Amino acid sequence: MYFDSSQISLVKVIFAHAEKMAAAYFHLGRKKIKGYEYEVRTLAHLENHEISDMAFAYLCKYHCQEEENGFQPSASSVEPFFRVCLQDNRILNAVERAGSFVRLAPLMLYIATHELVHVIRFNSGEIDFDAALKERIKEEEKVNYITRDILGSLDYPDMGLVADCFSNKYLIDNIGAVQ
Repeated sequence: MYFDSSQISLVKVIFAHAEKMAAAYFHLGRKKIKGYEYEVRTLAHLENHEISDMAFAYLCKYHCQEEENGFQPSASSVEPFFRVCLQDNRILNAVERAGSFVRLAPLMLYIATHELVHVIRFNSGEIDFDAALKERIKEEEKVNYITRDILGSLDYPDMGLVADCFSNKYLIDNIGAVQ
């Protein structure tokens, strides 16, 4: 399953909204957040190593190298470049399985905000992208907490349910199953 054109448009709008909210939360100016190099790709445009069956989105880190046609990912450059790799199939499957409980827009807003919090924290040096597993697990908990905090005061339909699914109370892959 891949996002259709209307869902891709929704993803773009949601990432722009999430970027503003994350920038405000971290007290970053518009120029500062725009300075963080990242892009969003959907499943149809991912490389094999960017596909994961374990997450709704997978963050890859590259380094930017300036070329004639703009910046290209490279392993040899200094500037970090992040690619948010959306796993359309997993996202759409979760929405389908949840029936009327979870809708695409609030789920995508949570995912977008979550991934942008990662990008900001990696860029600021809060955490090393290549940290040990134990640190990455703690980081994931911290990012989920920050994401829920950012979205907590938002008056957005069904956002509370989606945020609860990412808490320790529920598992998003099995809506309603208590851990």
